[in-house]
Amino acid sequence: MKLLIMKIFKITFFILFIVSCTTIQQPSNNPMNYSDKVLEKAKVIHNRVLVLDTHVDINVSNFTADKNYTKNLGNQVNLPNMETGGLDVAWFIVYTGQGELTPEGYDKAYENAISKFDAIERLTKEIAPQRIGLAVSSKEARELHAEGKKIAMIGVENAYPLGTDISRVKEFYDRGARYMSLSHNGHSQFCDSNTGEKDSLWIDKGVSNLGKQVIKEMNKWGMMIDVSHPSKQSIKDMISLSKAPIIASHSSARALCNHSRNLDDEQLEWMKSNGGVVQTVAFSSYVSSEKHNAYSTAISEKIENLAKERGMEMLSWDQIRKLEVTDRETYVKEYRAMSKEATLMMNDSDPKPVDVADFVDHIDYLIEKMGLDHVGISSDFDGGGGIFGWNDASETLNVTAELVKRGYTEDEIEKLWSGNLLRVLDEVDAVAKKLQEIDKS
Repeated sequence: MKLLIMKIFKITFFILFIVSCTTIQQPSNNPMNYSDKVLEKAKVIHNRVLVLDTHVDINVSNFTADKNYTKNLGNQVNLPNMETGGLDVAWFIVYTGQGELTPEGYDKAYENAISKFDAIERLTKEIAPQRIGLAVSSKEARELHAEGKKIAMIGVENAYPLGTDISRVKEFYDRGARYMSLSHNGHSQFCDSNTGEKDSLWIDKGVSNLGKQVIKEMNKWGMMIDVSHPSKQSIKDMISLSKAPIIASHSSARALCNHSRNLDDEQLEWMKSNGGVVQTVAFSSYVSSEKHNAYSTAISEKIENLAKERGMEMLSWDQIRKLEVTDRETYVKEYRAMSKEATLMMNDSDPKPVDVADFVDHIDYLIEKMGLDHVGISSDFDGGGGIFGWNDASETLNVTAELVKRGYTEDEIEKLWSGNLLRVLDEVDAVAKKLQEIDKS
């Protein structure tokens, strides 16, 4: 088997990657050991509010007639997991990695984006329309919820697939996209990325002239601007240029975890003044790099030992991506199985994983700095997100339980789960209608 003849890869990155996207084996249905009183109250609230997650990645191979979200595919978000955990709304992400700023690069990126729009449409129109529907407004989301259905909404992570064709903003809007980030990990044609902090190499030192046109189009059509990946200067420019509130679809507090993907106190103040919302993200290394790294190092030793015992050699992520699809899926499946086994081998003396309590510490902090109306919740599931206690959609109740434990009321929890984000969506839509009226006059 060719998977077993690859060179051993000993760099920590792959361990961190695979741990972050592997389901952490839970010791019970109540891994955080909440009291019966807290859990009962949390269940009542959880069932009454609209529970919304703004960032869930997808793989188009999971949207076929034979392999789709009606089944538990072993990924973090699918319909069985959403139904078990009471996750009502998943913003499925049309994600494209940053490539070359060339016509060929743009064409390939556009093809990728369209394939993901098509996949989401298949799920909601052909595969499981009786269980999940596509919403493009807060009104439609609430109507679908009242019908007892799960809700799909669409965000675009990285505007790179637009190429230089600004008319594609409207095309993506018409396909259902209601937020978009202008860059991802790497500078785009529209703005610089947070990744520039690593080497201090910038292209535009903020938003480019083409990016300014995109912001104008997004305001005009009612698409929220997402600032989770752009650089600090880019974010400042976007807030200055936008006529509508903006969002950070999956970011946490930099004061608690010094990562370039998180927002510092100055940026939080900008977001508050803008009227936007920061969707706190349950991405282990963005919640606590220190705990994440310590846990990952400890578990990686156990995984390596298991691999040696079984004659399985580890690959880098670059090596994995070059494998044929079947080989890649086989490798990741085998590695995840070892990761689960290694997790069960962890003992009391080993470092503990980042958990729901650590995550809600960020929510507390963001509320302290910005106010309750500017904070929300996201997972980045199936894109590397997941923490102990909330490592897939089936465990979503645990976030509500932690909020209840800390004294949050039902009204406050409703705002955090969906109220604040949908308020911004409504405000962005209202701005768009006014701008369209101005254009007509």
